[in-house]
Amino acid sequence: MQYDLIVVGSGPGGYVAAIKGSQLGMKTAVVERAELGGICLNWGCIPTKALMKSAQVYTYMKHAANYGVQVEGEVKPDFPAMVQRSRGVAETMSKGIQYLLQKNKVDVIAGTAKLTGNHELEVTDKEGGKATYTASHIVLATGARSRVLPNLPQDGKKIIGYREALTLPELPKSMVIVGSGAIGSEFAFFYNSLGVQTTLIELLPHILPVEDEEIAKHVDRAFRKQGMKVMAEANVEKVEVDNDVCHVYVKDKRGKESQIDADIVLSAVGVQTNLENLGLEELGIKVERGKVVVDDFYRTNVEGVYAIGDIVHGPALAHVSSQEALVCVEKIAGKNPEPVDYTNIPGCTYTSPEVASVGLNEQKALEAGYEIKVGKFPFTASGKATAAGNRDGMVKVIFDAKTNLLLGCHLVGDNVTEMIAEAVAIRKAGLTADDIRNAIHPHPTMSEAVKEAVEAAYGEAIHV
Repeated sequence: MQYDLIVVGSGPGGYVAAIKGSQLGMKTAVVERAELGGICLNWGCIPTKALMKSAQVYTYMKHAANYGVQVEGEVKPDFPAMVQRSRGVAETMSKGIQYLLQKNKVDVIAGTAKLTGNHELEVTDKEGGKATYTASHIVLATGARSRVLPNLPQDGKKIIGYREALTLPELPKSMVIVGSGAIGSEFAFFYNSLGVQTTLIELLPHILPVEDEEIAKHVDRAFRKQGMKVMAEANVEKVEVDNDVCHVYVKDKRGKESQIDADIVLSAVGVQTNLENLGLEELGIKVERGKVVVDDFYRTNVEGVYAIGDIVHGPALAHVSSQEALVCVEKIAGKNPEPVDYTNIPGCTYTSPEVASVGLNEQKALEAGYEIKVGKFPFTASGKATAAGNRDGMVKVIFDAKTNLLLGCHLVGDNVTEMIAEAVAIRKAGLTADDIRNAIHPHPTMSEAVKEAVEAAYGEAIHV
């Protein structure tokens, strides 16, 4: 019952922390009350990407003739089979986490944990049995869940969150999605592509509000072209369910009210941290605005207790949680890790077209007082995009005109989520525009558009 390190939660922060701790010689355990891998692997990142792939294949099949392929008969989506495949992918990955934990000699404790001391916690299993464990270091990585608004109370059937959206028993005819961040936009693309009459509603001035406005407007146009209804600067006042129909009452920026009827309403207005019943109050662990307060190495104000992932400051992203886990545990082990640079976090949205970005967008760069150079390269000028059959999208780069350092990179188009890591590495290494222009990019690829956009920023574009 005595460990060097116990991690509470086995998501992308928790299981990484546990494995790293064991690799660094600590006797380690991880406590999990549900499936290994957490929300991201079981009910978020991974299963949603499986659904996106199914939607992409269906779309390709519908337009197979554009590629010189003849398909006999009507192409139809098999929605239950798509859901089944998605769940199978999640189950496979969860088993992979179980294997990795076993391989690295991490004990798995099934149950719900509560801190009873700065080096002690109590775990309650599904049968109500309780056991006490002690550890020199306890890392909290309990993640988050779908945020519930008073005017959008989720019943799990007609007004749902992302979890229910992954496993609907049948394809609805119509759906209203409230919130156009990554979760809302991805589900909007998925259901709209399968023929569901989809309305996407965003309170802020444009969809994908954390993205560069020009990139977000590009996605807005693509969504509308795909037949989706998009409403920005609109607020959902309330939803009434009557005879299996959801009446959604919306007020736009001019105060005009309208009613939209739909089979399903998906609330995608963000996430809420899982901090309840952890024993934080009893130990006096400091919490501000729903987040545990930590230092650069994720130490709380109580000695021996740490917190990482969605429950601390910073973007609620799987790759951020994993990096925080490495920094936290390496510091515990006496190493000298580099703190996470929250100004260089890539973000990806797996719609069609995809969106990927890192660093400052154009508006924020100007607000920060930078003199900037902006370069753009449209995929209409890309040989690879043209050959692939989808020229919709662009690369946009923003440089500090004085230092020629890359302030931000923003991409929209097919497979751009696979391209953003180059910009992250460039910013991390402090490379200049000349470094990027002098680095030979392979042709024909989508990635050469990054080099082309840099050349455009300095008036040296060849292909546009």
